[in-house]
Amino acid sequence: MESMMSLDPENTLLLELNTGSVTIELRPDLAPGHVARIKELAREGFYDGIIFHRVIDGFMAQGGCPNGSGMGGSKKPDLRAEFNEEPHVEGVCSMARTNAPHSANSQFFICLDDATFLDRQYTVWGKVVSGMEAVHALPKGEPPRQPGKIISMKVAADVA
Repeated sequence: MESMMSLDPENTLLLELNTGSVTIELRPDLAPGHVARIKELAREGFYDGIIFHRVIDGFMAQGGCPNGSGMGGSKKPDLRAEFNEEPHVEGVCSMARTNAPHSANSQFFICLDDATFLDRQYTVWGKVVSGMEAVHALPKGEPPRQPGKIISMKVAADVA
């Protein structure tokens, strides 16, 4: 695990979930467009109050849909895919999309375990560097009966 001191505040996300605090290191070196979108939406407060509508034990936790159904996104245009070589392993943050490669918008998922079968088909944009226990604690289901939620998502540089 990386020391928190070595993280760049402009490329660090602070998530407050109802299950605990999570710190994500953003990877603009892998996916500059996706990182810019996540930061833009976080700074607008888009993710605050949004639920994790799909949490599959041993696989991943997905959130970022404004209506909680898994069918929605932000009003911003969809992103061009930035598929990369980063493996989908526990703690990796990647963008959800439809079957169309360039359809990622605001929904993302955090791998709960090895999901390398997704490699090079989804855009990895970050990794959980602390608080993975809070992600594992999210209620499971598609959708969960009482879904876990993002209380707030902030860029560390914006937090005094």
